[in-house]
Amino acid sequence: MCVALPGVVTAIHDNGYATVDFSGNTVEAARGLVDIKVGDHVLVHAGCIIQTVQQDEAQELASLFEELQTLS
Repeated sequence: MCVALPGVVTAIHDNGYATVDFSGNTVEAARGLVDIKVGDHVLVHAGCIIQTVQQDEAQELASLFEELQTLS
């Protein structure tokens, strides 16, 4: 099973990476072939940005992950 986490792009770097914020935790993620800009909501899997998503979709996914945490 693959899980992609939603985050927000906070910076784009010349080295092919972007900084992505996951509820206060920031990581560097490879941009790959996805066209992004600062402020975009993106899905990240295995350190790679795999697609952009609308803000409401990102919030819904984040809520689902929070709900899953309460079940474990």
